[in-house]
Amino acid sequence: QVQLVESGGGLVQAGGSLRLSCAASGRTFSRYAMGWFRQAPGKEREFVAAISWSGGSTYYADSVKGRFTISRDNAKNTVYLQMNSLKPEDTAVYYCAAKVTRTIPTTYDYWGQGTQVTVSS
Repeated sequence: QVQLVESGGGLVQAGGSLRLSCAASGRTFSRYAMGWFRQAPGKEREFVAAISWSGGSTYYADSVKGRFTISRDNAKNTVYLQMNSLKPEDTAVYYCAAKVTRTIPTTYDYWGQGTQVTVSS
């Protein structure tokens, strides 16, 4: 089992940048594929980005492609989401998620509590 704790959210102006971090507990972090999701008020949770256990494969939602970058540091048990050129529509609670798999999963077994990102216009 793994516990996930997100950080790095906050208030930023449109066009600005933020970097989210997700710290994982346990000694088997490198076995987990990791993902970032977000949920805006009144909307369903949506996929943002994912990264394989090795970091060799990444996948992005079309809405963030070219602006967001997912990465991981297995030595630090941490996955990151660098968000550039932020837009007001990126405002949401951002969650990280984990699953033991060597591929990019479609479902995840573990979830963090989320961190709020607010982009002002």
